[in-house]
Amino acid sequence: MRKEEYIAKREGMYNEAKELINAGKLEEANAKMDEIKNLDEAFDQAAKAEASLKALETTPQLINTSGATSILSASPIRGEESEDIYDSTEYRRAFMNYVIGGQAIPDKFRNASTTTKTTDVGAVISPTVINRIIEKMESIGMILPLVTKTAFAAGATIPTSAVKPVATWVAEGGTSDKQKKNTGQIDIKGYKLRCAISMTLETSVMSLQVFETTFVNNVSEAMVKAQETAFISGTGTGMPKGVLTETVETGQNIDLAAANDPVYQTLVDAEAALPLAYENGAVWNMTKKTFMKFIGMVDANKQPIARVNYGINGQPERSLLGRRVVLNDYMTSLGTAITKDTVVAFLFDWSDYMFNTNYNMTIKFYEDNDTEDQVTKAIMICDGKTIDKNSLVTVTKKSA
Repeated sequence: MRKEEYIAKREGMYNEAKELINAGKLEEANAKMDEIKNLDEAFDQAAKAEASLKALETTPQLINTSGATSILSASPIRGEESEDIYDSTEYRRAFMNYVIGGQAIPDKFRNASTTTKTTDVGAVISPTVINRIIEKMESIGMILPLVTKTAFAAGATIPTSAVKPVATWVAEGGTSDKQKKNTGQIDIKGYKLRCAISMTLETSVMSLQVFETTFVNNVSEAMVKAQETAFISGTGTGMPKGVLTETVETGQNIDLAAANDPVYQTLVDAEAALPLAYENGAVWNMTKKTFMKFIGMVDANKQPIARVNYGINGQPERSLLGRRVVLNDYMTSLGTAITKDTVVAFLFDWSDYMFNTNYNMTIKFYEDNDTEDQVTKAIMICDGKTIDKNSLVTVTKKSA
C-alpha cells in the first residue's frame, strides 16, 4: 500500500470512529479503532520490509590487503544519496549562512509548502539543530520532562472517559445493573510560540558548531520558560491552559490565613485531601523560597518535615513528608506581598497534563537597522491541557 493510500484510508476510518463516538455507538467505535490499529501495524511492517529491501540495494566495495579481501564500504546501486538532505553538512552550512548572512537558501532546500504565506517561511531548521533543542529543553526544564507528551494534529478531538464501571458481588443466578460508560473529549488547538533572538554582527565569523550551539542556548531557554509558565498559569486563550486555572475538586484546597505561615498541619491537611488513587505520581510544586519556609520545621516526634538529600550525581533531592518537591520560578513565593488570594504551593501528578507539540520549527531572518544586529525568529506550534485534575490539591494564601 502506498503512503498516500494509507493516509487517506486511515483518515476515513478515523472520521468514521469519531462519528460513532459522537453517536454514542461505543462498541462499534472501539471495533473501528481496532481496525485502525491493525492498519497501522500492517503499514508499519510493510514499511520495515521495504526499508530492509532497500538496504540490500548496495554492493560492497572490496579491497585487497596483503592477499586478503575485505569490505571497505558500500555504495548505492542506483547512485542515490543515503543522507537526509536537511541533516547534511551542506544544508546546515546553507542554513547558517541564511540566518547570519541573509544568503538565500538553495532551491533544492526550500520549503515546498503551498500555504498562503509561503514566502514568509525561509527555511526548515536542520534535524541536528532540532534534536539538540529538544534535548536541551529536557535537561534544563524542571516540569517539562514530567508531562505527558503527544503529537496530535491541531484540531483533533481526543475522547476521554468520565466514569469507571463498578463491579458488584451477586448471588448464584443473580445479575447486576447495566452501566453506561460516559465519554468526554479534549480539543487540541495549535497555539503559536514565538522566540526572537538577536546576534551581533560579529557572529558572522563564527563556525558552524558554535553558531548552532548559540542558537540552541538562546531558543531552548526561552521556549522552556514560556512552556512551563503556561503549564502552571496559562489562560487557555492563545496559549496552553495551566493547571492552576482549573477548578479544584471539592475539599482539595487548603486555605492559609494572611497572617499565618505554613505549619505541619498544613502539609497534613493537603496530604489528606489527595485521593489515594493519585498517591503515587503526585509531587509538590512551589518556589525555592517557599520550600525554605519548611526547613527546620519538625513534627510531634521532632522529625524534620523537609529534607534535602543529595543523589549520586550530587544534585539536591528535596522532599516534604517524603514526597518529592519540584521547584519552579513561575509562582508567587511565601513572604512576598499578597494582594489577592494566591496559590503558593500545590500537589499534582504531571503525567495527568498533556502537552501536544509540533517540532517542525521554521525560522525567519531580518536585520535591526539601528544596531545591525542579526535577528532570528523561531516558531513552534503547541497546546497543553489537564487530562485529569483529581490529583490537584492547592494551598492558597488568603489576602485578608
